[in-house]
Amino acid sequence: MDRHPIFDIIANDSSSSTDDEVEMILRFAIEEERLNSGGGSRPRRRRTFIPRDFVQATERIFRDYFAEPPLYPPYMFRRRFQMSRSLFLRIKSTLEATEPYFVQRRNAAGRLGLSSFQKMTAAIRMLAYGTTADFCDEYVSIGETTVMKCLKKFVKAVVLNFFEEYLRSPTNNDIARLLALGESRGFPGMLGSIDCMHWKWKNCPTAWQGSHNDINVLERSSVFTELAEGRAPLVNYLINGNNYTMRYYLADGIYPPWLTFVKTIPSPQEQKKSHFAKKQEEARKDVERAFGVLQSRFAIVRGPAPFFQIETLKDIMTACIILYNMIIEDERHIDEVERGDYEQFNTTILDPVSHAPTLEFMDFIRRHHQIRDRETHSQLQSDLVEHLWQLHSNS
Repeated sequence: MDRHPIFDIIANDSSSSTDDEVEMILRFAIEEERLNSGGGSRPRRRRTFIPRDFVQATERIFRDYFAEPPLYPPYMFRRRFQMSRSLFLRIKSTLEATEPYFVQRRNAAGRLGLSSFQKMTAAIRMLAYGTTADFCDEYVSIGETTVMKCLKKFVKAVVLNFFEEYLRSPTNNDIARLLALGESRGFPGMLGSIDCMHWKWKNCPTAWQGSHNDINVLERSSVFTELAEGRAPLVNYLINGNNYTMRYYLADGIYPPWLTFVKTIPSPQEQKKSHFAKKQEEARKDVERAFGVLQSRFAIVRGPAPFFQIETLKDIMTACIILYNMIIEDERHIDEVERGDYEQFNTTILDPVSHAPTLEFMDFIRRHHQIRDRETHSQLQSDLVEHLWQLHSNS
């Protein structure tokens, strides 16, 4: 019979002088070997079945928020779901019509399963509050694993059903409105502002950590693809006597000196440059506010992401942006004067968007270099400095 390794240790250890110590070590070794050899396995914890009442949970949610009158008023619904009740019901109706998972069914025993009210409430609460899946159990009566499944199914369904409408490329009318808004702020040819929002990945593999910043995200972005391929609408505008044909975005100092970016002037010394920097930073706050509002509405993108699959992270972020755009549309109150300006803006100056492939590769290379033209970038910034200062002097 083979000796246990612990016996050799005891035999060679002159410090084990008492019988009690030897006996204690022997018993520990024998018990450990018995467990490891399968002679007596540790008791396995059995899964506990919790008889949740799905019907009662659905009635509770309906009574609290959807009955007439509901227990909680509309402003409390908006605060807890980050959207109006009408928008919630619109999403619910769409998902029930297109996604079988959100249709309430009976199981083999004839018992009603989870309702769409429960599934959507659990998913939206996780998005809005950034809480753990187990936190939703007491109110919606759904277990932790099922809540995670509800969240993944919900965000994927939102992306599939609403992506084309709420994350589409801008149309000619959209571009006309954005250009009109930019010109009203003193920036002719401006489409808006550009920036990156960082979302920490809690379970990111060590080899990938720190591999993304604003610059290499820009290099992977398709935001200027149509422009480089010649499929973007042409824009013509005049600033300080110079003609330009490429729209641009306001950006912070980390972005490269491309023609499509207008950056601020760090530590300006002249009065006109100080005025330009002030106006540029005022206008660029829009994108910072947008990120701030997105994170305040959906706390799940404010803290570290606790998921493992990249596809899940992508669906969650995309769904949050789509829901944000849906909420903005649902709650938008356009000023009558602003709406009148938009309606009177001549949209015919924009050429129609062509989706035909680029025929000449050299044209693509030329546009690619034109986008990255440092000299024209500097000229555009200088012309905007003069333009804004002239507007300021005439006001």
